[in-house]
Amino acid sequence: MKRTNARRAAGIAALALTVPFGLAACGSDDSSNAATDTGSKSPSMAKSSDSSMDAGAQTFGPGCSAIPSSGGGSFNGMATAPVASAASANPLLKTLVAAVTKAGLVDTLNSADALTVFAPTDDAFAKIPSKDLNAVLKDKATLTKILTHHVIAGQLSPDQIDGTHDTLAKDQVTVKGDTSGMTVDGAKVLCGNIPTANATVYVIDSVLMPS
Repeated sequence: MKRTNARRAAGIAALALTVPFGLAACGSDDSSNAATDTGSKSPSMAKSSDSSMDAGAQTFGPGCSAIPSSGGGSFNGMATAPVASAASANPLLKTLVAAVTKAGLVDTLNSADALTVFAPTDDAFAKIPSKDLNAVLKDKATLTKILTHHVIAGQLSPDQIDGTHDTLAKDQVTVKGDTSGMTVDGAKVLCGNIPTANATVYVIDSVLMPS
C-alpha cells in the first residue's frame, strides 16, 4: 500500500516539526521492542462485549465497560474532541493527561491530522515505582521520549494495526493480534479502536518504554 505508507510517513514528518528534540519519521519496520510488564489489571476492567458508537467505529476489549456511558469521557464524547482533550475527559487516563501536559504536548497532539495513540491507564502508570515516575515527570526530555513512543501516524483500525510501526520517538512498536486479543510490545489492549476527532486510541495496561 504505497499510498498509505507515504501518508503515514508524511504525517510523522509533519508532526515531528512541532515536537521537541527533532522527533521525525523512521525508516525500516522490521524490528520490535522488548515486551513490557503485563501484570495486574484494574478490577473495574470487567469483560464486555464490543460497543458500537454513533461515530461508526466499533470498540473491542475487556476494558471497554469501564469507559463512561455518557459525557465527555464516553465513546461518543471522545469522538467529538481532539485526542489530548478527549483523553482529559476520560477518568481512566488522568496520569497520562498530566504527563502530556507536563511535556507540553497537548497542542501538538490536538493539532495533528491523524494519529494512533496507545494510552496507558492510571493503573498502568501505578506499576512504575512512585520515585521513578516522579523523576520522569520532572525530566521533560525523557518524558517526551516516552510519550511520543506511544504515538504512530495514521488512524489505524484493528485490521490495519497488526505489525511493526514507526513511532514519533524515532523508534518502533510491534502490535500483535486482533479484536479477540491484542498486545503492543507485550502490553495488553484493554479497549481498542476508540475514535477521537483526530486520532484512534488503544487503551493499554502497561506503559511502553523506548528501547
